[in-house]
Formats: sequence, structure tokens, C-alpha cells
Amino acid sequence: MRDLAAGIRHLAGGQRWVLRHGRWFGFGLLPALITLVGYAAALVALVFWADDATAWATPFADGWSSPWQGLFRGLLTAVVFGGGLLIAVISFTAVTLLVGQPFYESLAERVDETEGGAPDAPELPWWRELWLSARDSVRVLLRVAAFGIVLFALGFVPLVGQTVVPVVGFCVSGFFLALELTAVAFQRRAVPLRERLRLLRGRLMLALGFGVPLVLLFLVPLVAVFAMPGAVAGATLLVRDLLAEPQVAPEPEPAPGPPSLRKN
Repeated sequence: MRDLAAGIRHLAGGQRWVLRHGRWFGFGLLPALITLVGYAAALVALVFWADDATAWATPFADGWSSPWQGLFRGLLTAVVFGGGLLIAVISFTAVTLLVGQPFYESLAERVDETEGGAPDAPELPWWRELWLSARDSVRVLLRVAAFGIVLFALGFVPLVGQTVVPVVGFCVSGFFLALELTAVAFQRRAVPLRERLRLLRGRLMLALGFGVPLVLLFLVPLVAVFAMPGAVAGATLLVRDLLAEPQVAPEPEPAPGPPSLRKN
């Protein structure tokens, strides 16, 4: 339970950090706003076309009598939309981090500096960093898709599909959301994806305490946008906890001015 509370504390601490550093809050909003526009259009299309897609995928139910056909296809449509929403929650973070790679690298670096003991970033060209980030995001999304398929199938099991599966789905989403958000800070420390997974699994309750409340917040599209800068800041604090980095005297705050992207 201590790790669960620590995860929630890191999430809240990240939000407090960006509120205390308002210029970084505005700086981190830009990628999330850009991504939100695209996802909103996709979800609206899913709402309008989910019924037609379900009917096309279940021709065997065409001859079913009422009300069984409507109940079956209505349930399936709800599952499809729920699965799409789940994928959107996870992939929103991945796409936003990819779009805002230089923005969030600068944000994570500044969090490290204010906390003390910021690590030196690896000397890589920007295109190499972008490639590594995109590659890791695809690997994470493939894992999410595998879990999603299993949970989708289990959703048809009576009782279990309506009780256990949603809870497990939120936990899976929370874990992978934490994995995605910590990628920025981990990449600055040159920690590979496999090691990130090992660290987060080793302190699973810490990851869930951070990720599950964030999944609930991210279900509200506008909240997801405004919570994104603080989520990156909180994920940096979580990484510092996972790696047990020593606390040293932080650097003094610089004079106010517009944040700039880190140059490679």
C-alpha cells in the first residue's frame, strides 16, 4: 500500500510542479492539443460507424429474432467502442509524446534540475532519439493490443466479463500508461525498454498508483490535455524514485523567460 500511495503522490507532485512553473505548463500543452484534434475526429467517426461495423462483422445474426439480435449487436458495439476508447487512452499518450518529443525532453530535464542531480542526456542526434522513441512506443502498443484482444474475448464470459475484466482492463491500462510516460525520463538515462518493464513490474503497485488514476483522468479528453504536462513531470519523479537517485541540492531557479528546446 505504501507504493500505491507513493504512485499517487508522484502524480499529484507532477501536477503541482507544472502549476508552480506556469511557463512549462503552457509549453507542455501544445503537443497534447495537436494530438487531441486528431483523436477527437477518430472517436466521432467510431461513434457513427460502430453500428455498421458490428452488423458487417456479424452476418450470422441477421436472422435472429427480436430482441436477441439488438441485444447482441448492442453489447458488441459497446465492447468495440470501449476497446477503441481503451486504445485511444493508451495511444494518445504515445502519439503525444512522439509529437512533443523535444518539448517533453526539455520539461523532464527541468524537473530533474529543480529536484537536484539531473543526469546528462545521451549525445544522440534528434532523428535517432525520435526513432528510438517511436520504436519503443510501437513495442508498447503491440503489448497493449495483445492484452486488449484477451480482455475483449473475456468480456463475453458471463459475470466475469462485466466485473473482473473492467477492473483488470484499468490496471493494464494504468501500467502501460506509466510505462509510456516514464519513457522520456528513462530515455534520458539510456535505460532500455526491457529494463523499464522489469523496474515497473518490480514495483507494480507504484506503477498502478501512478497510472490508474491517470487513466481515469484521461477518459475525459480535455482533462487529458491539461494533465499531460504534469503527467510527464510526475513520471520523471517516479523514475527518480524507481532508480533511487540521491537527492542533492537543486539548482537555483533561473530568471523568468520562455523555455527553449534542448539542442543536440
